[in-house]
Amino acid sequence: MEQSKVYFTDLRASDGDNLLDKLQRLIRKAGIGQIDFTDQYVAIKMHFGEPGNLAFLRPNYAKAVADVVKELGGKPFLTDCNTLYVGGRKNALDHIDSAYSNGFVPYVTGCQILIADGLKGTDEELVPVKNGEYVKEAKIGRAVMDADIFISLTHFKGHEAAGFGGTLKNIGMGCGSRAGKMEMHSAGKPHVDQSRCIGCGKCSRICAHGAAVVTDKKASIDHSKCVGCGRCIGVCPKDAVKAASDEANDILNCKIAEYAQAVCQDRPCFHISLVMDVTPNCDCHAENDAAIVPDVGMFASFDPVALDLACADAVNAQPPLRNSVLGESYEQHTHEHRDHFGRVAPETNWKSSIEHAVKIGLGRAEYELVTVK
Repeated sequence: MEQSKVYFTDLRASDGDNLLDKLQRLIRKAGIGQIDFTDQYVAIKMHFGEPGNLAFLRPNYAKAVADVVKELGGKPFLTDCNTLYVGGRKNALDHIDSAYSNGFVPYVTGCQILIADGLKGTDEELVPVKNGEYVKEAKIGRAVMDADIFISLTHFKGHEAAGFGGTLKNIGMGCGSRAGKMEMHSAGKPHVDQSRCIGCGKCSRICAHGAAVVTDKKASIDHSKCVGCGRCIGVCPKDAVKAASDEANDILNCKIAEYAQAVCQDRPCFHISLVMDVTPNCDCHAENDAAIVPDVGMFASFDPVALDLACADAVNAQPPLRNSVLGESYEQHTHEHRDHFGRVAPETNWKSSIEHAVKIGLGRAEYELVTVK
């Protein structure tokens, strides 16, 4: 069976060399130059880090990738979509402020930031999903879909619902609009936390189906009329409208894979994953726990599925670090168990995303690892 090539370089650097040079050498060797970037808009999808989190990728890595894109004639921009939950990145203004606070200013990165789903997370494009089983039309941030070329730059780490946060999650969940994120997280429809509701009526005015109504200065949502578009979530000024967040983790992973399919299908894509500061939870947390394994290195591939699997295999091959949640788990349960992600979040099954992505034709599970010095 044909294998996908995944390129790898470690994090060793000596005099006259540095990690940014190694990253650029890696992506060139992996074939990024095979893409015609001439006068093309290039979305570089990454996570800017929730304020308070310090495990996100440094902006210097974004600059290294953007510089290569510009050398090849492209017009890069950094992008992400707004979050579904309350935090520092739930609208475009707060999101850009958070990114700037974490160092992602144009003077450092060499390119601009565009929040792909707009001011309130409602600027989306409906994208038919090839071979989609759970999602027929993905709700993707419009700026992501407007780009001619798509590059993912991922911080590979653990995740409390998906098992790990890798390339598929960076693309699938990360490129979903707020309504798209609700669709991935929820089997149900949104509801109103009336303790937070101020009865402003914005949800009622934006609802095209008459599902959101305000009675006695409190909103409610009639689920018999609601179609689950999630626009009420985006416009609520008090974050009173909540997604159900009741989807099973395996189905969540399948939906993430299908959203990633929607983003990547029918255009040139390239993927980079940095396995460092492998924390147990997502960079969406306003804090970060200690890394669970030693830093591994940098990976790149045209195949996002093979890339995720190569990174997962590399992490599982590492010894657990003491004074981490993973190290504590091994100390308490000494029997051999090499699925580090399963130990950290035993209710998850990270393999479900890989298996489903292969099933829908997004990539391969068989890979050849090519080392770049």
